[in-house]
Amino acid sequence: MNFESARHHMIEQQLRPWCITDPEVIEQLYADRRENFVPEAYRALAFADVEIPLGHGATMLPPKLEGRILQALAGMPLRRVLEVGAGSGHMAALLAQRAQEVWTIEIEPALADLARTNLANAEIDNVHVETGDGLAGLRDQAPFDAIVLSGGVREIPRLLIDQLAEGGRLVAFVPLPGQEPLMALRVVKRLSGGAFSSEDLLETIVPMLRQPAAKQFIF
Repeated sequence: MNFESARHHMIEQQLRPWCITDPEVIEQLYADRRENFVPEAYRALAFADVEIPLGHGATMLPPKLEGRILQALAGMPLRRVLEVGAGSGHMAALLAQRAQEVWTIEIEPALADLARTNLANAEIDNVHVETGDGLAGLRDQAPFDAIVLSGGVREIPRLLIDQLAEGGRLVAFVPLPGQEPLMALRVVKRLSGGAFSSEDLLETIVPMLRQPAAKQFIF
């Protein structure tokens, strides 16, 4: 398979029509090696507009959703970033290209090991993979300039919102009331004085993140 040709067609035929046009994001996705984070059995689908199974009920997000997440964070200085739901490690790898340090938390130990292996093979050394409940965040490493939830949540945990730095952004997939299973890709921004704003960028459907315990939610 010609991965370079497939990557080009993905960007030009999938991502640009989906309003992913930021020059830095496009350049980053041309340089990215997504195929190295896809299970061998599905490598031919690495650039297809589909979710790719990872086992344990988890999937890789389609490329266009990864691109929209990156674009939602474009132009921001990213020192410390948190991701919830490591999966294969690919979203963390993308975030690591722009951030000084990334923490990614995966509740399934086998997937956390997969992410560690893929990131090590890619020689990415500014991502820390943790095993546990990502919806509780990482208070010891907060505040974060960006928090990315790489799967759906019923609502956004207050614990995560509180770990955003001033000016920071949280990106999550949240069900639309009365329209489930339809979801919004929502961006929450932390403003000065403890205020927040939110904006829904698009509508889609993605698998839900595992939520092992009751949370306090907002937004």
